Amino acid sequence: MTTHENVVEVRELRKIYGHFAAVDGIDFDIHRGETFALLGPNGAGKSTTIEILEGYRDRTSGDARVLGVDPGRGGLDWKARLGIVLQSSGESGNVTVIEQLRHFAALYPNPRDVDEVIAAVGLQEKAGTLIRKLSGGQRRRVDVAVGIVGRPELLFLDEPTTGFDPEARRSFWDLIRTLQSEGTTILLTTHYLDEAAQLGDRAGVIAGGRMVDLAPIGELGGADARTPLVRWREAGEQREQRTDAPGALVAALIDRLGPEPDALEVIRPSLEDVYLDLIGRETSTSDDAEPTTTETEVAR
Repeated sequence: MTTHENVVEVRELRKIYGHFAAVDGIDFDIHRGETFALLGPNGAGKSTTIEILEGYRDRTSGDARVLGVDPGRGGLDWKARLGIVLQSSGESGNVTVIEQLRHFAALYPNPRDVDEVIAAVGLQEKAGTLIRKLSGGQRRRVDVAVGIVGRPELLFLDEPTTGFDPEARRSFWDLIRTLQSEGTTILLTTHYLDEAAQLGDRAGVIAGGRMVDLAPIGELGGADARTPLVRWREAGEQREQRTDAPGALVAALIDRLGPEPDALEVIRPSLEDVYLDLIGRETSTSDDAEPTTTETEVAR
């Protein structure tokens, strides 16, 4: 695996706990400068995959390269090239925002200017405020500031806007777009499909430890999954038809059934519809045994 354009390269990655495969032979690349969304339900293997790529968890088998390095062997120089924003932070609430950022900046060989980072995350007016006095959205911005102060080439964002209100989420998206415009490569996990659609260039969908689809955001699920669905009631029966020309079909129905066909609706599948269909198909075809409680706890 020597492709210079790829920041992350994964081949046949597996993590096995006893008889349970938390990650079961997945493959994907992340290109330099793109935002890659890793999607899947709880227990699908997303967090396990990310922790392997961050160097926090050993893999059972397969190959992985992050910034050209095996993450299981990455040293301090390699770790300094990463930015990591976990689902929950362990920051001290008894220091101020600027104290927190100065502390972490001192750990990196070529950090960003602390004042510039605070401005980038929109916390200039809170720089001297104790972190415990910030709102949840503001504390999350501190997490991101800590993640980017070291000037990372690759930024891991694990469920970054969980618990945000809609306004805070939109503001956070603007911040991520700024990082994208600067060329930062981002690996994003999120349960918010609109967030993946807004920020992601490509996405991989994991279910049961397997990669069930991998494509640009607008192409997930294939063309058929995104074909509009026209649904109506005729002769007492519910009918439906997928078509690339829903307007023409509706016009034909009006000609045949009159100006107001019964229960007529045109459904254009959203990313959420496509995602749920992918997960549903995987669930219905999987013949894996149910994991034990212990296995479920480790297969995040």
